Amino acid sequence: MAVKAITDEAHFQTELAAAGGKLVVVDFTATWCGPCRNISHLFDQLPAKYPKAAFLKADVDRCTETAPSQDMSTMSMLIFYRARTKIDRMQGADINGLEAKIQKHYVASLYESGKDYGHGMLDLNTFIQKNQCECLNESNDHPMVNALSSSGGHLEPDCDEQLIISITFNQLVKISAIKFKAPPSHGPKKLRIFINQPSTIDFDTAESQVSVQDLVLGQKDLVSGSPIPLHSVKFQNVQNMQLFVKDNHSGDETTIIDHLAFIGSPIATTKIDDFQRVAGKKGESH
Repeated sequence: MAVKAITDEAHFQTELAAAGGKLVVVDFTATWCGPCRNISHLFDQLPAKYPKAAFLKADVDRCTETAPSQDMSTMSMLIFYRARTKIDRMQGADINGLEAKIQKHYVASLYESGKDYGHGMLDLNTFIQKNQCECLNESNDHPMVNALSSSGGHLEPDCDEQLIISITFNQLVKISAIKFKAPPSHGPKKLRIFINQPSTIDFDTAESQVSVQDLVLGQKDLVSGSPIPLHSVKFQNVQNMQLFVKDNHSGDETTIIDHLAFIGSPIATTKIDDFQRVAGKKGESH
């Protein structure tokens, strides 16, 4: 494995497309840029450490179309992509900061991209804006964050079997399927799905309001964790999704969700929050 040197915009787009759901890290560089030279030899060592990611270099003087199209405002810029979409960026020759970002996105990429869903579909976990998500009636000991990661633990309610799970994405997405992994006896059974709500709905609203789609989850679906298809035409421009878990298969007050995932694709080219910024306030140039 080695860093690939981008020759032009067509080559750049080809490499992004070929990477699919893998993490792609692009070093936008120039021979006259001191910080770029400082990090260059360290960047060249990264493919050996992270073999399931792709590493590209784009010389801004050679790739004259690529750098402007990526909204670069300064040199020594590294941009992270997944599914041909920008997911993060950083400025400066900080190898420790770079590796911290790589490790964050690399682990997510490995976990989420292990299965090929076809037609450009992938696990959308990278595009979930977790600090904007919430779950009504979650247990303090078993919160929703457990179900959105691969690090173990599970989600369960605090006082009865019902949950309202509110998921916000950091850009518009298309959603074709949803995945639950849960014990067959205590996994969710009846599910109501709402999208693009101005705020998190309450339980009364979830019961009475017309949903976008209702599902009855089978126990086999919960054991296998297989994607459960949605009426994809109804989920073409999703900014947020709210799931009302009405009951579970046991009929008691303990609903358990080990893992929850959304399968689809991003439809915007940049994140709505303009990436996770390394320094400066929103609105400042880099």
